[in-house]
Amino acid sequence: MNDSPLLSPVDLGSVTLANRIVMAPMTRLRAPDNMPSQAMANYYKQRASAGLIITECTMVSATSAAYIGAPGMFHDRFIDPWRRITESVHESGGRIYLQLWHSGRVAHTTLMPDNMAPLAPSAVPANTELHTALGKKPASAPRALALDEIRDLTRAFGRAAERARKAQFDGVEIHGAFGYLIDQFLQDGSNKRTDAYGGNYENRTRFLLGVLSAVQQEFGRNVGLKLSPSSRAHSMSDSDPVGLFSFLLDALNDTDLAYLHMMEALPTDHASGVTIKNITRFSREHYRGTIIANGGFDQARGEDIVRSGSANLVSFGQPFIANPDLVERFQNNFPLSEPNFAYLYAIPGQPLELGYTDYPLMDTTR
Repeated sequence: MNDSPLLSPVDLGSVTLANRIVMAPMTRLRAPDNMPSQAMANYYKQRASAGLIITECTMVSATSAAYIGAPGMFHDRFIDPWRRITESVHESGGRIYLQLWHSGRVAHTTLMPDNMAPLAPSAVPANTELHTALGKKPASAPRALALDEIRDLTRAFGRAAERARKAQFDGVEIHGAFGYLIDQFLQDGSNKRTDAYGGNYENRTRFLLGVLSAVQQEFGRNVGLKLSPSSRAHSMSDSDPVGLFSFLLDALNDTDLAYLHMMEALPTDHASGVTIKNITRFSREHYRGTIIANGGFDQARGEDIVRSGSANLVSFGQPFIANPDLVERFQNNFPLSEPNFAYLYAIPGQPLELGYTDYPLMDTTR
């Protein structure tokens, strides 16, 4: 009998998960014109043995314009295609959360409505490049959001959550990580505001907590949040990350989240010099609720961090790309297949299934 702590059930929000292995959100760009595809339904169904699936980042507004082929939930027309996906996962016994996302300044004018400038807390450009119809281009210079626009985007998260509920998702995850809009409000390298949404910690966390309130009105306890205190993605920085994220994690103890999804620093982040070197341990020092650890974990390290009590679940990204039956491979100590990164994203003119739903299950006859 396999006694791995990753294989034990766990309560999350209002449901019990079959195991503690989470499929991490991964951008795969298989949604032409932002519409969830049948290939996506097959992809998530194949991986339904995960205790929880968290979808790729999903647009709450047409102004969340970082990637061609990212799925949307900013209009009612997206509800039925997403419902086909949730039904396919539920029929296979799985649970699935929708990740709600706005890219903020990580966008390009050619992907924005009417070629408008990207929206951000402040007019501070992101030092990053994006794939556009014109090829790889630097992110466009953003403009600072007006107060009424901030309130509109807060409501957009709430409306996207309402649509997710109608599409029969088990819950939603708010994307507050990796240099996107919510993260841009949190960190003072990107937030130079002098109003109620900038300056001190309370002001810089105001947008996130407002979004959380709007989303919880639709999903109650079944709302998660992803954060990445040490990520330098898209040129993020803060003058005092320990102070900022200590304040935020302490405040989140009063919000009744389903979980906090904490992203460890990547090798590129460490190369830049990170202040918080062990995110999961740091999070447990401040946050009393359920924690999902994320970032470069294999089975052994995942088991160790659950046994230690620093995390309750572990999310796996790359291993799920080439191993749709990752849970069964962990159960049986089977070797893992390696993904072909040439097909990580959809290739124009090629089938959406290529490098997406064509990875084989383990051969149990050997």
